[in-house]
Amino acid sequence: MDVTVNVQEAKTRLSELLRRVEAGDEIVIARAGKPIARIQASSPRGRNLNSPLLPELPPIPADSLFEEMTEQEVAEWEGGDPSDPLVSAA
Repeated sequence: MDVTVNVQEAKTRLSELLRRVEAGDEIVIARAGKPIARIQASSPRGRNLNSPLLPELPPIPADSLFEEMTEQEVAEWEGGDPSDPLVSAA
């Protein structure tokens, strides 16, 4: 959820605003009603690559994206189970 605050309010409530950013909010700082800056969570290394648009999916650790696939995983990726005689005969 975006939260908009003016510069003075941001200075006064910085600790609270940072807690909200940690919780997932984005903070917009405005001067005279015009947005001038956005505070959002940084992307720490090793962060799970979840998408808030796909909450039903399990988390994917970033370091697992570069592991070599097993024969089983390759076969499943290519469309079947290698233990299935119909797949291995193809």
